[in-house]
Amino acid sequence: MIVFRDPSEVPDDFGPAAVAIGKFDGVHAGHRAVIERLKVDAAASGSRAVAVTFDRNPLALLRPELCPKNVVSTERKLELLGELGLDATLLLTFDRALASRDAEEFVAEILVGALHVSTVLVGSDFRFGHRGAGTPELLRTLGPKYGFTVDVVEDVYLEDSERRVSSSWIRELLAEGDVKTAAEVLERAVDVRGEVVHGLKRGRELGFPTANLSELVDALVPADGVYAGWLVDHDTGVRHPAAVSVGTNPTFDDVLVRQVEAHVLDEDALDLYGHDVTVEFTERLRGMVAFAGIEALKDQMAADVVAARALLTGEVRA
Repeated sequence: MIVFRDPSEVPDDFGPAAVAIGKFDGVHAGHRAVIERLKVDAAASGSRAVAVTFDRNPLALLRPELCPKNVVSTERKLELLGELGLDATLLLTFDRALASRDAEEFVAEILVGALHVSTVLVGSDFRFGHRGAGTPELLRTLGPKYGFTVDVVEDVYLEDSERRVSSSWIRELLAEGDVKTAAEVLERAVDVRGEVVHGLKRGRELGFPTANLSELVDALVPADGVYAGWLVDHDTGVRHPAAVSVGTNPTFDDVLVRQVEAHVLDEDALDLYGHDVTVEFTERLRGMVAFAGIEALKDQMAADVVAARALLTGEVRA
């Protein structure tokens, strides 16, 4: 997938393009439905399939006090979009100039002028342009003038759920530690990617060595607690079953920031320092609690490993 970071980077002979516009935060099931429809429309019209998105949530500029945390980083968003078979993504810098741009000007200069749009796909609640004046209805009005059609994609719902798929719902699920339902909404595993760094080495002292991720990860970390999951080592390509801890280790009360730590099952001698890894969260085993002493903590960690192994591999050991 080609990534354009400014309309000026789009070649003059690029297009025609079927274009889907949105924030695409998390690239969840609703976004994936839009992209699948986009690819169908692109194939039918002989166009390129292109996503148009933004380098930040518009609220970060317009109403920062109301802006939620991103489900994924911008670069991770681009990676996820690239996995969906798009021809290109145009990543727009959401600054004051873009925020104040008239909706028709946005259509004429970016969609038509740069991308030579043939079809525009948006969600039913999508807004763009100055003060959100751009709506699906406005796009339908402008379509005949500029020579494109409009396809509005309706909301997506999980089976047996009355709540529409949204980034807001994913944030709520992650805040509750419900990574299992969040994975259904995302249509992929909840995960974070980062570099393995040196920690206090307390896990090794307790008999459960962990790979500590750096503070800089590429996605929203779920609630404090212990999870069954997987550690994917991108340096070696190996996927390891793991018990994953998120939090500040309240038993010792000397960790100042939340940490993601993964104990790879049955691989105590594994050296992962400096490795680029992804930690996947499969299911929450328990919340984070402070224990009365080290022995109680060690007993619980052993039980966590047993539970994680059983859930991930089906293996039960005495």
